[in-house]
Amino acid sequence: MATPLRPLMMLRLLAGRGVFRLGTQAMAVALLTAWGTATYGDYANAWGTCSWLLFLPTAAEKAALKILPRTRLTTAAVAGLTLRIAAAPVVVLAAALVTALVVLPASSLVTLYLLAGMWSASTGLLMTVAGLHRLRGRPALDATAFTVVAASVAATTTLTLVVGLSPTTHLLVLVSAVAVVIAGSLAVLPTEWLRAPLPRRRRLTHAFARSTVLLGVTELLDAITMSSLFIVFAVSGRIVDSGPFHLMLLAAGVLCSIALYQLKLKQPVTSMSLRGTQGATGRRRADRLLRTTELAGIAFGLVLGAALLVPATRHAVLAGAEVPPSAVGYAVLAVLVVVEIAASLALIYGGYLVENTDSRVLSLTASAAALRLVATVACACALVPSLGAVGGFSALVLGLTAEAAALRRLLRRAHPDTPPELSRPTRASGSIPGNQ
Repeated sequence: MATPLRPLMMLRLLAGRGVFRLGTQAMAVALLTAWGTATYGDYANAWGTCSWLLFLPTAAEKAALKILPRTRLTTAAVAGLTLRIAAAPVVVLAAALVTALVVLPASSLVTLYLLAGMWSASTGLLMTVAGLHRLRGRPALDATAFTVVAASVAATTTLTLVVGLSPTTHLLVLVSAVAVVIAGSLAVLPTEWLRAPLPRRRRLTHAFARSTVLLGVTELLDAITMSSLFIVFAVSGRIVDSGPFHLMLLAAGVLCSIALYQLKLKQPVTSMSLRGTQGATGRRRADRLLRTTELAGIAFGLVLGAALLVPATRHAVLAGAEVPPSAVGYAVLAVLVVVEIAASLALIYGGYLVENTDSRVLSLTASAAALRLVATVACACALVPSLGAVGGFSALVLGLTAEAAALRRLLRRAHPDTPPELSRPTRASGSIPGNQ
């Protein structure tokens, strides 16, 4: 299960996920033109607020990608646990959604938010099932599944543009389509995985559950951080700003999600290569990335403060807070998106190296992610009311800076083998998958 994927298969998998991500981004632009700013603002706020639910099912995938390559006799049991944990939030949301469709009007905001949550959680479940297919040596099913979902996104968007579907109906069609793809993907998994009883050894169940929580909570907290910004927009009376912010955030999300997916493709091999003493090499690599991100974030904060103090540059920054933004405003937002993407990619890769070393460090990445959530919300509350989308992206960058600083210090405290003076490239670091 730790066999590296061939380059052509890697390209095919990345293309499948890439088409899916680009399709959702194109859908966002098309829906804005179809619905207008006000209706799209409600839709974007529901989508953004519920986006964190994607990471409830994928937490199990992340644990499986780390643990299954290291096991032999308990493969079916671990796979069965993975499916149960990943499906649980989808089942709960499905029950709530059916109840809402029966009791509430179809156009209610509760139904809209439940449908957005169902889409996120269902997509996460499909990612987990696809990850299991890759582990069993059938990675092509991953690419096929997400290509089909991308086609359904394109078809649903076209239908909305032609017929004029409401946001609720649009999401209902999307959720129905992804449910069909999930059912087909589950049907071709090994029967012993689908019907695997709970492990008799409680130690295995406890270890897998712990890894799932600690590995998944980092991405979950990061997603909650994103969702909390949409809540800040709503509370601040700038819910219309959710539209431009959502569009620009999707652009950042495409690159970050593809990078994260590429790391997941290599995770089984990375998990094997960073065991034991080789873990120190990965931690030193992470230390360098975190330090660079921290210094860059501090520089960004100083530049932002200086820009707001100078009248000429303050006018340009405030242009990004207009709805809809002007050409200058979109240029400002684009610069902020580039900065946010760079910081996010550094944190993603640094955390990836840390988490695949040993189990002791898992709580460190979770603690740093929790600090990022607090820092981002605090900065957003201070910046969003006056700066709108610009304030939202600035809060994201400052929150990433706080996370990098916290994780680097926690890592050095837990592992004294990663001080700055030892953080130099070694021959072994070149063998870590993902460094290329």
